[in-house]
Amino acid sequence: MAGSAEELAAALREIRERVRARYPTETPRGEIPLPDLMPLLHARDAAEGKVAAIGSVNPRPPGLLNAAIQRVKRLVARALDWHVREQIEFNRAAIDCVQATLEAFNETNRALVAVAGLTADFGKLRDEVSAALEEFRDMRSHWNEWRHGQETRIANNEITFLRNLAESHSAFQHRLTTAEEGLRDLVKTQHSDFTRALANSTADIQKRLWDDLERVRAQFETLIHYELRLIRQRLSADRGPAAPAPSRLTSQVPHAAIDWVRFAERFRGSEESIRERHRIWADRLAGRTRVLDLGCGRGELLEVLREAGIPARGIDSNPEFVAVCRAKGLDAQQSDVFDFLAADSEPFDAIVATHVVEHLPPLVIPRLLSLAHARLAPGEMLILETPNPECLASLAWHFYADPTHTHPVPASLLQFLLEEAGFGGMEILRLHPVLSAEIATLPDAFRESFFGALDYAIVARKL
Repeated sequence: MAGSAEELAAALREIRERVRARYPTETPRGEIPLPDLMPLLHARDAAEGKVAAIGSVNPRPPGLLNAAIQRVKRLVARALDWHVREQIEFNRAAIDCVQATLEAFNETNRALVAVAGLTADFGKLRDEVSAALEEFRDMRSHWNEWRHGQETRIANNEITFLRNLAESHSAFQHRLTTAEEGLRDLVKTQHSDFTRALANSTADIQKRLWDDLERVRAQFETLIHYELRLIRQRLSADRGPAAPAPSRLTSQVPHAAIDWVRFAERFRGSEESIRERHRIWADRLAGRTRVLDLGCGRGELLEVLREAGIPARGIDSNPEFVAVCRAKGLDAQQSDVFDFLAADSEPFDAIVATHVVEHLPPLVIPRLLSLAHARLAPGEMLILETPNPECLASLAWHFYADPTHTHPVPASLLQFLLEEAGFGGMEILRLHPVLSAEIATLPDAFRESFFGALDYAIVARKL
């Protein structure tokens, strides 16, 4: 029995060691201490020993007496087994309860260890949160410093901006003052220029006014001259028939005693319109130094050539026309054109005869062309302008309105006569188109063929 008890004790010690090894009683990691279960474990072991002893006989030393006593004890134990059975079961249930309590405590310890681990993790998290809070405090400190610096910079920038604004305002006021002074000077200068220009314009207007008055005076004087001449002609007619006046071109063709200046104004056209028509010849005659105008009339071509700086002289058989030309300061001479061309041999650069050949008999035209050929230098120009008989309007409205017109001269006939006289390189120009609303409604081909141009001109050169 003694050996069995020792073996049982050794087994219990081994179990305790294993339990202590399995369930250590030292404090786990963290700050939560575990409850010490060793006293409870010792009490359980002692209770288990007592439970194991209930209903059994204590061992005694060997001997006859002791053996008899042991037998009696066993008999008594057997006899009392019904009495102590409930106590044994209770004791065993109590031991089981203690064992369950130990297991519960062990589970609690394990839970506490797990909680301690979680607490350790929470400690790490707390450390991280503390570090983050510390960093946040540092950021807040830096933010406060940055905000203070930013507010300081903003204040400095505001001061600088206000200072620059004040300086800009001062500079703007200075420039505004300078601009106002410049504007005043400019307005004063423009006012002076305007006053000067107004004075010049006034002087120019006055000059043009005086020129217009002078021109009006000259026109009135011309009109008075025409009226006085008409009165003289009427008085002369009352006194008796007058001798026929010399022809405009030749004394061999007499004409009635009428006011030819007034006649030209009505049937030939105003001097301004004739001057405009003659401006085309200024370009043709540019560079010439000796130009002869046969039948110069009122001197319109001579005026155009004088404006262009081309020296020219005029010949006309009508003394009234010559007088009008000389009143304008033109170089004009009264003479029969045939006598003038045959009298002298001085060559001319160009000879112009506008509306002359239609006043001559057709058989006299070759003599005029021959005399003109003799007075021109080789290669020089002869210009002849006459009404265009191809134009029905010219024949119906213009040609027969002049009683001194003898015969219309077609361009082909005049070109032939020029060739016979020794001219070449001829150019025919159609001049002064018909301007009429009625004619404008005609077909283009018909209008060009029968109502093309009132006049034509031939430009020929001496061969």
